[in-house]
Amino acid sequence: MTTRTKTATRTPPAALDGLLSHRLHELYKLSDAFGSGSGLRASGVAPGDARCLAAIGAFEPLSVVELAARARLNKAQASRAAQSLADQGLVKKQANSADARGVVLTLTASGRAAWRKVMALIERHNEEVFGVFSPNERKQFDKLLERLLAHHREQ
Repeated sequence: MTTRTKTATRTPPAALDGLLSHRLHELYKLSDAFGSGSGLRASGVAPGDARCLAAIGAFEPLSVVELAARARLNKAQASRAAQSLADQGLVKKQANSADARGVVLTLTASGRAAWRKVMALIERHNEEVFGVFSPNERKQFDKLLERLLAHHREQ
């Protein structure tokens, strides 16, 4: 009786650097170096707080739960960031009339000025990353990326 190993009948794995998920992760890591490095620090706001400030400014008013969803954080991280931004005078926390236990986050006047700095840096970085595409390629990439995201959000 002979035994065949599974490795003898398996197809060889794809080269890791050829897999889309690996390449997207690499792009994320290269791009994230901006957010965690000196890129967002130029705004005068800590990188983690800057990402939350960007989300609040773009989608205000937000609850902490909504901030967590928009900034891709867990609720505890979003709560700490919201408190940090409030302590810096950049975000105003008000009682949520729909949920007595929650708060609503909005930008203060100084928060709006900081948000504009953060957004200018993010937009400049976005242009550095995607400026390699022609306007037509950028539209096509955006459409394909949105399709991928929508597909995975549904799962």
